[in-house]
Amino acid sequence: MKKRTKIIIIAVMVLLLGVTGYLNVMLNNSVSSNEETATTSSYFQTYRSDRESTRDQEMLYYDAIIASETSSADAIATAESAKLALIEQMEQELVVEGLIKAKGFEDCVVTISDSDVNAVVKSGDLTETEVAQIVDIIQSQLNTRLENIKIIPVE
Repeated sequence: MKKRTKIIIIAVMVLLLGVTGYLNVMLNNSVSSNEETATTSSYFQTYRSDRESTRDQEMLYYDAIIASETSSADAIATAESAKLALIEQMEQELVVEGLIKAKGFEDCVVTISDSDVNAVVKSGDLTETEVAQIVDIIQSQLNTRLENIKIIPVE
């Protein structure tokens, strides 16, 4: 009886292993086909999520310096200044993104650095008119020179 019970248990385990392997293959194939269609949409969502997470960490870092009793007055002033600059940059990016979307683009992400402005726009190909509209928005809102603007279309 013991030998028979062991054989039944092993047979059930082999059967479960086979079912698990089959389900794994089927689910991975299903996910792969869904990933291809959602790549562009998830790019913008993922980028925004990553940017927000990074900025939250930066804000916490600046707040920790400002609140620390061991921070010098100079360090506190620098942290406050950096925090205000980051808040201003976030507001500018949000405004420019909103204005670009208002021109009829489905989605976009704008990043501002000290010298450059990058705009990733959800669009197959951009016409000269569309590029001119985006450049006009960026220049009017950020007073950036043309050579410092990069526009990247993403399908």
